[in-house]
Amino acid sequence: MKSMTAMVTLLFSAAFLVVSNGATPAEAPHVVASIQPIHSLVAGVMDGVGKPSLIVRGYGSPHTYQMRPSNAATLQMADIVFWVGEPMETFLHKPISILPSSAKVVELMKVTDLTLLRNRHGGPSEAPQGGEVNEKGSEHQGNDEDARHAHNHSFDAHIWLDVSNARRMVEAIAQHLSAADEVNAAQYQTNGAALTEQLEVLDAELAEQLEPVRNVPYVVFHDAWGYLEKRYGLNAVGSVTVSPERMPSARRLAKLRNKINELDARCVFTEPQFESALVKTVIEGTDVAPAVLDPLGVGFEPGPDAYFQMMRANTTAMVRCLSR
Repeated sequence: MKSMTAMVTLLFSAAFLVVSNGATPAEAPHVVASIQPIHSLVAGVMDGVGKPSLIVRGYGSPHTYQMRPSNAATLQMADIVFWVGEPMETFLHKPISILPSSAKVVELMKVTDLTLLRNRHGGPSEAPQGGEVNEKGSEHQGNDEDARHAHNHSFDAHIWLDVSNARRMVEAIAQHLSAADEVNAAQYQTNGAALTEQLEVLDAELAEQLEPVRNVPYVVFHDAWGYLEKRYGLNAVGSVTVSPERMPSARRLAKLRNKINELDARCVFTEPQFESALVKTVIEGTDVAPAVLDPLGVGFEPGPDAYFQMMRANTTAMVRCLSR
């Protein structure tokens, strides 16, 4: 009798182990990120748990991107969506507004304690470094759509180009993921803390590399680099266009060319997402050199390393051109 009891106990224990070992772990939430820099930060927080989906791939610009059916399908299945906000990914505003109520949408421009810079609305060769106002982001309250729209569009949306903003966004991303997926909350928090430390190292590294060229004047294609310039005290003296949706007039280009000559600007930085012929027009008859900066890091494989690769590559390109 004792042997029979022991046998039953043994079989029960074995069956329990089989069920336990064969159990399927909790499935990670379906997370979608809008553009590569944001996707990279989200991927870093989710490392070891799951992989987020990316909407804007390749050399598409979030300023002019058009949704594909596959993008719409991915978005409709999302549990959480991370995007910068309407001033950056204008094309996402309507698709996000019709998502199921179960989907959590995180607009990163609303994260508290971000450093925000006001958009500039100066003359044709306005220096991007001038006239900046530092403001702290806050969760926008109220239901006034017009007020919300005006508030969002008064700030430069390229927030990730300030590494201190990237650190704050990582903290917010980890918090939102932890709240949505409590099973994996500890992993999100651990990843977020490790990512924050890596960003602190990156910040110090970029500051050291850019220090020797801080005072060298240059021109950018469009006014996307204010956060990088402000963070490291760089000397941008103008932009070809304030907004990539508005191509500059011949008068603006002529004034900018004169300014390049007057200030002895060393480089004009173009971007792979936009027409480079304009830059050739601007630098014609000057000694300035063209070079490429990419605020989206489209040349890198999407994933946790893409943000770091992008920031280092842009810094290397700037130092190389400005040091010539």
